[in-house]
Amino acid sequence: MTNPFRYGALALDDAFTNREAELAELLTDILNGQDVVVFAPRRYGKSSLVWRVSQQAIEQDVLVAHVNLMTTPTAERLAEKLAETIHDDLASTLFRARERLRVFSGLRITPVVTVDPNTGKLGFTFDAGRQPQDLDATLERLLELPGQLAAERGRKVALVLDEFQEIVDIDPDLPRLMRSVFELQPDVAHVYLGSKRHMLERIFNDENEPFWRSAKQMELGVIAPTLFRGYIDAQFARTGRRVDPDVVERVLDATLGHPYATQELCYFLWGETPEAGVAGDEQYDVALEKLLRAEHAHFGLVWEKSARAQRLVLQALAREPGRPLAGEYRRRHGLPGPSSVQRALDAVVKDELVSRDERGEYRIAEPFLGEWLRREEQ
Repeated sequence: MTNPFRYGALALDDAFTNREAELAELLTDILNGQDVVVFAPRRYGKSSLVWRVSQQAIEQDVLVAHVNLMTTPTAERLAEKLAETIHDDLASTLFRARERLRVFSGLRITPVVTVDPNTGKLGFTFDAGRQPQDLDATLERLLELPGQLAAERGRKVALVLDEFQEIVDIDPDLPRLMRSVFELQPDVAHVYLGSKRHMLERIFNDENEPFWRSAKQMELGVIAPTLFRGYIDAQFARTGRRVDPDVVERVLDATLGHPYATQELCYFLWGETPEAGVAGDEQYDVALEKLLRAEHAHFGLVWEKSARAQRLVLQALAREPGRPLAGEYRRRHGLPGPSSVQRALDAVVKDELVSRDERGEYRIAEPFLGEWLRREEQ
Protein backbone atom coordinates (compact mmCIF):
# COMPACT_ATOMS: atom_id res chain seq x y z
CA MET A 1 0.00 0.00 0.00
CA THR A 2 1.40 3.39 -1.00
CA ASN A 3 1.63 6.06 1.68
CA PRO A 4 -1.06 8.67 0.81
CA PHE A 5 0.86 11.57 2.34
CA ARG A 6 3.62 13.43 0.50
CA TYR A 7 6.25 15.92 1.52
CA GLY A 8 9.39 17.26 -0.11
CA ALA A 9 8.21 16.96 -3.71
CA LEU A 10 5.13 18.57 -5.22
CA ALA A 11 1.86 17.58 -3.56
CA LEU A 12 0.05 16.19 -6.59
CA ASP A 13 -3.39 14.67 -7.19
CA ASP A 14 -4.77 13.16 -3.96
CA ALA A 15 -1.86 14.53 -1.92
CA PHE A 16 -2.92 18.11 -2.68
CA THR A 17 -5.40 19.46 -0.20
CA ASN A 18 -7.55 22.34 0.96
CA ARG A 19 -6.49 25.29 -1.16
CA GLU A 20 -9.84 25.58 -2.91
CA ALA A 21 -10.23 29.32 -2.32
CA GLU A 22 -6.70 30.04 -3.53
CA LEU A 23 -7.15 27.73 -6.53
CA ALA A 24 -10.31 29.53 -7.60
CA GLU A 25 -8.80 32.98 -7.10
CA LEU A 26 -5.58 32.26 -8.99
CA LEU A 27 -7.42 30.53 -11.85
CA THR A 28 -9.69 33.57 -12.20
CA ASP A 29 -6.64 35.83 -12.29
CA ILE A 30 -5.04 33.74 -15.04
CA LEU A 31 -8.23 33.72 -17.11
CA ASN A 32 -8.37 37.50 -16.75
CA GLY A 33 -4.74 37.95 -17.82
CA GLN A 34 -3.86 39.33 -14.38
CA ASP A 35 -0.22 39.25 -13.29
CA VAL A 36 0.20 37.71 -9.82
CA VAL A 37 3.07 37.31 -7.39
CA VAL A 38 2.54 34.55 -4.84
CA PHE A 39 4.08 35.27 -1.44
CA ALA A 40 4.49 32.54 1.15
CA PRO A 41 7.10 31.20 3.54
CA ARG A 42 9.08 28.17 2.45
CA ARG A 43 7.25 24.85 2.35
CA TYR A 44 3.80 26.39 2.15
CA GLY A 45 2.96 24.74 -1.17
CA LYS A 46 3.39 27.58 -3.70
CA SER A 47 4.61 25.29 -6.46
CA SER A 48 1.97 22.64 -5.75
CA LEU A 49 -0.74 25.29 -5.90
CA VAL A 50 0.48 26.68 -9.24
CA TRP A 51 0.84 23.17 -10.67
CA ARG A 52 -2.79 22.39 -9.83
CA VAL A 53 -3.99 25.75 -11.18
CA SER A 54 -2.01 25.14 -14.37
CA GLN A 55 -3.85 21.84 -14.86
CA GLN A 56 -7.19 23.58 -14.48
CA ALA A 57 -6.17 26.43 -16.79
CA ILE A 58 -5.10 24.01 -19.52
CA GLU A 59 -8.50 22.33 -19.25
CA GLN A 60 -9.98 25.76 -20.07
CA ASP A 61 -7.84 26.11 -23.21
CA VAL A 62 -5.17 28.33 -21.65
CA LEU A 63 -1.60 27.81 -22.83
CA VAL A 64 0.72 27.47 -19.84
CA ALA A 65 4.50 27.86 -20.06
CA HIS A 66 6.82 27.38 -17.09
CA VAL A 67 10.41 28.51 -16.53
CA ASN A 68 12.36 27.87 -13.33
CA LEU A 69 14.96 30.62 -13.08
CA MET A 70 17.00 28.59 -10.62
CA THR A 71 18.10 26.54 -13.65
CA THR A 72 19.10 29.63 -15.67
CA PRO A 73 22.21 31.16 -14.03
CA THR A 74 23.15 33.15 -17.15
CA ALA A 75 21.28 35.16 -19.74
CA GLU A 76 22.19 32.55 -22.35
CA ARG A 77 20.65 29.77 -20.25
CA LEU A 78 17.54 31.88 -19.70
CA ALA A 79 17.20 32.31 -23.46
CA GLU A 80 17.58 28.55 -23.92
CA LYS A 81 14.90 27.75 -21.34
CA LEU A 82 12.52 30.34 -22.76
CA ALA A 83 12.96 28.91 -26.25
CA GLU A 84 12.42 25.39 -24.92
CA THR A 85 9.21 26.18 -23.06
CA ILE A 86 7.86 28.33 -25.94
CA HIS A 87 8.44 25.40 -28.29
CA ASP A 88 7.19 22.62 -26.00
CA ASP A 89 4.28 24.34 -24.23
CA LEU A 90 3.07 26.90 -26.76
CA ALA A 91 4.17 26.20 -30.33
CA SER A 92 3.65 22.44 -30.03
CA THR A 93 0.01 23.07 -29.17
CA LEU A 94 -0.55 25.66 -31.88
CA PHE A 95 1.39 24.39 -34.88
CA ARG A 96 2.24 21.25 -36.79
CA ALA A 97 5.68 19.80 -36.15
CA ARG A 98 7.32 21.24 -39.27
CA GLU A 99 5.99 24.73 -38.49
CA ARG A 100 6.97 25.03 -34.84
CA LEU A 101 10.52 26.29 -35.31
CA ARG A 102 9.32 29.13 -37.51
CA VAL A 103 8.30 31.09 -34.40
CA PHE A 104 12.02 31.65 -33.75
CA SER A 105 12.80 32.99 -37.21
CA GLY A 106 12.97 36.62 -36.07
CA LEU A 107 15.57 36.13 -33.32
CA ARG A 108 18.75 38.22 -33.49
CA ILE A 109 20.73 35.10 -32.50
CA THR A 110 19.63 31.93 -34.27
CA PRO A 111 19.64 29.03 -31.80
CA VAL A 112 21.42 25.77 -32.44
CA VAL A 113 18.69 23.11 -32.25
CA THR A 114 19.56 19.60 -31.07
CA VAL A 115 17.44 16.47 -30.70
CA ASP A 116 17.73 14.08 -27.75
CA PRO A 117 18.04 10.64 -29.41
CA ASN A 118 16.28 8.93 -26.50
CA THR A 119 13.28 11.19 -26.06
CA GLY A 120 13.11 13.14 -29.32
CA LYS A 121 12.93 16.34 -27.25
CA LEU A 122 14.43 19.45 -28.81
CA GLY A 123 17.14 21.47 -27.09
CA PHE A 124 18.17 25.05 -27.84
CA THR A 125 21.61 26.61 -27.47
CA PHE A 126 22.56 30.26 -27.92
CA ASP A 127 26.15 31.27 -28.65
CA ALA A 128 27.65 32.78 -25.49
CA GLY A 129 30.28 34.57 -27.54
CA ARG A 130 27.87 37.01 -29.19
CA GLN A 131 27.66 40.70 -28.29
CA PRO A 132 25.57 41.59 -25.20
CA GLN A 133 23.23 43.75 -27.27
CA ASP A 134 22.50 40.80 -29.56
CA LEU A 135 21.64 38.61 -26.58
CA ASP A 136 19.45 41.35 -25.09
CA ALA A 137 17.56 41.68 -28.38
CA THR A 138 17.13 37.90 -28.52
CA LEU A 139 15.80 37.74 -24.97
CA GLU A 140 13.43 40.62 -25.65
CA ARG A 141 12.04 38.83 -28.69
CA LEU A 142 11.64 35.55 -26.78
CA LEU A 143 9.77 37.37 -24.02
CA GLU A 144 7.49 38.95 -26.63
CA LEU A 145 6.58 35.64 -28.28
CA PRO A 146 4.01 34.39 -25.71
CA GLY A 147 2.02 37.59 -26.08
CA GLN A 148 2.29 37.54 -29.87
CA LEU A 149 1.20 33.90 -30.12
CA ALA A 150 -1.69 34.53 -27.76
CA ALA A 151 -2.91 37.51 -29.80
CA GLU A 152 -2.54 35.79 -33.17
CA ARG A 153 -4.37 32.65 -32.12
CA GLY A 154 -6.95 34.22 -29.81
CA ARG A 155 -5.68 32.19 -26.85
CA LYS A 156 -4.84 33.14 -23.30
CA VAL A 157 -1.36 32.36 -22.03
CA ALA A 158 0.06 32.00 -18.53
CA LEU A 159 3.82 32.34 -18.13
CA VAL A 160 4.94 30.96 -14.78
CA LEU A 161 8.33 32.23 -13.59
CA ASP A 162 9.51 30.19 -10.62
CA GLU A 163 12.34 31.37 -8.33
CA PHE A 164 11.82 34.79 -9.87
CA GLN A 165 14.13 36.51 -7.38
CA GLU A 166 17.06 34.98 -9.31
CA ILE A 167 16.43 37.43 -12.14
CA VAL A 168 18.58 40.04 -10.41
CA ASP A 169 21.60 37.73 -10.22
CA ILE A 170 21.25 36.61 -13.84
CA ASP A 171 21.52 40.21 -15.04
CA PRO A 172 20.68 43.37 -13.05
CA ASP A 173 19.19 44.92 -16.19
CA LEU A 174 16.79 42.05 -16.88
CA PRO A 175 13.96 43.24 -14.59
CA ARG A 176 13.70 46.48 -16.56
CA LEU A 177 13.74 44.62 -19.89
CA MET A 178 11.14 42.13 -18.70
CA ARG A 179 8.85 44.79 -17.32
CA SER A 180 8.96 46.80 -20.55
CA VAL A 181 7.81 43.71 -22.46
CA PHE A 182 5.28 42.33 -19.97
CA GLU A 183 3.32 45.57 -19.59
CA LEU A 184 2.39 45.29 -23.28
CA GLN A 185 0.99 41.75 -22.96
CA PRO A 186 -2.67 42.00 -21.85
CA ASP A 187 -3.39 38.41 -22.95
CA VAL A 188 -0.57 36.90 -20.88
CA ALA A 189 -0.88 36.29 -17.15
CA HIS A 190 2.57 36.36 -15.57
CA VAL A 191 2.75 34.34 -12.36
CA TYR A 192 5.79 34.98 -10.19
CA LEU A 193 6.97 32.58 -7.49
CA GLY A 194 10.05 32.49 -5.30
CA SER A 195 11.61 30.89 -2.26
CA LYS A 196 13.28 34.08 -0.94
CA ARG A 197 10.41 36.18 0.25
CA HIS A 198 12.42 39.25 1.27
CA MET A 199 13.87 39.51 -2.24
CA LEU A 200 10.49 39.13 -3.92
CA GLU A 201 9.05 41.79 -1.64
CA ARG A 202 11.83 44.18 -2.61
CA ILE A 203 11.27 43.51 -6.34
CA PHE A 204 7.52 44.15 -6.17
CA ASN A 205 7.18 46.58 -3.23
CA ASP A 206 10.14 48.94 -3.71
CA GLU A 207 9.07 51.99 -5.71
CA ASN A 208 12.56 52.19 -7.22
CA GLU A 209 12.23 48.75 -8.83
CA PRO A 210 10.77 48.21 -12.35
CA PHE A 211 8.20 45.68 -11.09
CA TRP A 212 6.86 47.99 -8.35
CA ARG A 213 3.11 47.45 -7.97
CA SER A 214 3.01 45.61 -11.30
CA ALA A 215 1.28 42.45 -10.05
CA LYS A 216 -1.50 41.45 -7.73
CA GLN A 217 -0.06 40.03 -4.53
CA MET A 218 -1.40 36.74 -3.18
CA GLU A 219 -0.42 35.69 0.33
CA LEU A 220 -0.51 31.98 1.20
CA GLY A 221 -1.05 31.19 4.85
CA VAL A 222 -1.33 27.97 6.79
CA ILE A 223 -4.25 25.64 6.08
CA ALA A 224 -6.96 25.92 8.72
CA PRO A 225 -6.90 22.92 11.07
CA THR A 226 -10.63 22.40 10.49
CA LEU A 227 -9.86 21.72 6.82
CA PHE A 228 -6.90 19.49 7.55
CA ARG A 229 -8.87 17.25 9.95
CA GLY A 230 -11.13 15.91 7.24
CA TYR A 231 -8.24 15.44 4.84
CA ILE A 232 -6.18 13.43 7.34
CA ASP A 233 -9.14 11.21 8.21
CA ALA A 234 -9.93 10.64 4.54
CA GLN A 235 -6.35 9.76 3.58
CA PHE A 236 -6.15 7.15 6.35
CA ALA A 237 -9.61 5.77 5.52
CA ARG A 238 -9.00 5.32 1.80
CA THR A 239 -5.93 3.18 2.58
CA GLY A 240 -7.73 0.93 5.06
CA ARG A 241 -6.41 2.59 8.23
CA ARG A 242 -7.92 4.86 10.85
CA VAL A 243 -6.55 7.61 13.06
CA ASP A 244 -7.73 8.46 16.57
CA PRO A 245 -9.37 11.94 16.67
CA ASP A 246 -7.17 12.90 19.64
CA VAL A 247 -4.08 12.02 17.59
CA VAL A 248 -5.30 14.22 14.74
CA GLU A 249 -5.51 17.04 17.27
CA ARG A 250 -1.96 16.28 18.44
CA VAL A 251 -0.78 16.50 14.82
CA LEU A 252 -2.47 19.84 14.25
CA ASP A 253 -1.37 21.23 17.63
CA ALA A 254 2.20 20.43 16.58
CA THR A 255 2.00 21.78 13.01
CA LEU A 256 -0.61 24.55 13.35
CA GLY A 257 -1.76 23.76 9.83
CA HIS A 258 1.69 24.22 8.25
CA PRO A 259 1.22 22.33 4.94
CA TYR A 260 4.64 20.70 4.64
CA ALA A 261 4.93 19.85 8.33
CA THR A 262 1.45 18.32 8.47
CA GLN A 263 2.08 16.13 5.43
CA GLU A 264 5.49 15.14 6.84
CA LEU A 265 4.22 14.12 10.26
CA CYS A 266 1.25 12.28 8.77
CA TYR A 267 3.61 10.42 6.42
CA PHE A 268 5.50 9.00 9.39
CA LEU A 269 2.29 8.44 11.38
CA TRP A 270 0.70 6.46 8.56
CA GLY A 271 3.88 4.40 8.24
CA GLU A 272 3.66 3.41 11.90
CA THR A 273 0.02 2.36 11.65
CA PRO A 274 -0.56 -1.36 10.91
CA GLU A 275 -2.85 -2.40 8.07
CA ALA A 276 -6.49 -2.09 9.13
CA GLY A 277 -5.17 -0.59 12.39
CA VAL A 278 -5.66 2.67 14.25
CA ALA A 279 -3.04 5.39 14.72
CA GLY A 280 -2.92 6.13 18.43
CA ASP A 281 -0.61 7.93 20.85
CA GLU A 282 2.04 5.23 20.65
CA GLN A 283 2.22 5.50 16.87
CA TYR A 284 2.31 9.30 17.13
CA ASP A 285 5.27 9.31 19.52
CA VAL A 286 7.28 6.94 17.32
CA ALA A 287 6.38 8.93 14.19
CA LEU A 288 7.54 12.19 15.76
CA GLU A 289 10.81 10.59 16.88
CA LYS A 290 11.48 9.29 13.37
CA LEU A 291 10.63 12.65 11.84
CA LEU A 292 13.10 14.46 14.08
CA ARG A 293 15.80 11.95 13.20
CA ALA A 294 15.08 12.49 9.52
CA GLU A 295 15.36 16.27 9.95
CA HIS A 296 18.42 16.15 12.21
CA ALA A 297 20.93 16.87 9.43
CA HIS A 298 18.89 19.83 8.17
CA PHE A 299 18.35 21.33 11.60
CA GLY A 300 21.97 20.68 12.54
CA LEU A 301 23.12 22.66 9.50
CA VAL A 302 20.79 25.52 10.45
CA TRP A 303 22.36 25.52 13.92
CA GLU A 304 25.92 25.43 12.62
CA LYS A 305 25.32 28.36 10.28
CA SER A 306 23.73 30.52 13.01
CA ALA A 307 25.78 33.09 14.93
CA ARG A 308 25.86 32.91 18.74
CA ALA A 309 23.17 35.57 19.27
CA GLN A 310 20.95 33.89 16.68
CA ARG A 311 21.30 30.57 18.50
CA LEU A 312 20.31 32.18 21.79
CA VAL A 313 17.25 33.79 20.21
CA LEU A 314 16.21 30.52 18.53
CA GLN A 315 16.53 28.61 21.80
CA ALA A 316 14.51 31.25 23.64
CA LEU A 317 11.72 31.23 21.06
CA ALA A 318 11.66 27.42 21.10
CA ARG A 319 10.95 27.63 24.84
CA GLU A 320 8.60 30.60 24.70
CA PRO A 321 7.22 32.50 21.69
CA GLY A 322 7.02 36.20 22.45
CA ARG A 323 8.91 39.48 22.28
CA PRO A 324 12.66 38.90 22.58
CA LEU A 325 13.40 42.64 22.64
CA ALA A 326 11.44 43.14 25.86
CA GLY A 327 13.67 43.55 28.91
CA GLU A 328 11.89 40.92 31.01
CA TYR A 329 11.96 38.37 28.17
CA ARG A 330 15.70 38.95 27.65
CA ARG A 331 16.42 38.54 31.35
CA ARG A 332 14.28 35.43 31.57
CA HIS A 333 16.16 33.74 28.74
CA GLY A 334 19.64 35.17 29.23
CA LEU A 335 19.69 37.09 25.96
CA PRO A 336 22.22 39.84 25.15
CA GLY A 337 21.40 43.55 24.75
CA PRO A 338 18.61 44.90 22.53
CA SER A 339 20.86 45.78 19.57
CA SER A 340 22.35 42.27 19.42
CA VAL A 341 18.92 40.68 19.74
CA GLN A 342 17.53 42.94 17.01
CA ARG A 343 20.31 41.97 14.59
CA ALA A 344 19.79 38.30 15.41
CA LEU A 345 16.02 38.60 14.91
CA ASP A 346 16.49 40.36 11.58
CA ALA A 347 18.76 37.52 10.41
CA VAL A 348 16.52 34.62 11.45
CA VAL A 349 13.41 36.34 10.08
CA LYS A 350 15.19 36.96 6.77
CA ASP A 351 16.11 33.25 6.67
CA GLU A 352 12.44 32.43 7.41
CA LEU A 353 13.38 30.47 10.52
CA VAL A 354 11.28 32.83 12.63
CA SER A 355 8.04 34.64 11.84
CA ARG A 356 6.25 37.58 13.44
CA ASP A 357 2.49 37.57 13.91
CA GLU A 358 0.04 40.44 13.75
CA ARG A 359 0.46 41.07 17.49
CA GLY A 360 4.18 41.62 17.09
CA GLU A 361 5.17 38.33 18.74
CA TYR A 362 7.87 36.10 17.30
CA ARG A 363 7.84 32.31 17.00
CA ILE A 364 9.77 29.53 15.30
CA ALA A 365 8.40 29.24 11.76
CA GLU A 366 9.30 25.59 11.09
CA PRO A 367 7.18 23.61 13.56
CA PHE A 368 9.67 20.82 14.24
CA LEU A 369 12.73 23.05 14.53
CA GLY A 370 11.37 24.22 17.88
CA GLU A 371 10.88 20.65 19.09
CA TRP A 372 14.39 19.72 17.90
CA LEU A 373 15.89 22.69 19.74
CA ARG A 374 14.08 21.82 22.96
CA ARG A 375 15.29 18.24 22.82
CA GLU A 376 18.87 19.28 22.06
CA GLU A 377 18.87 21.44 25.21
CA GLN A 378 17.89 18.53 27.44
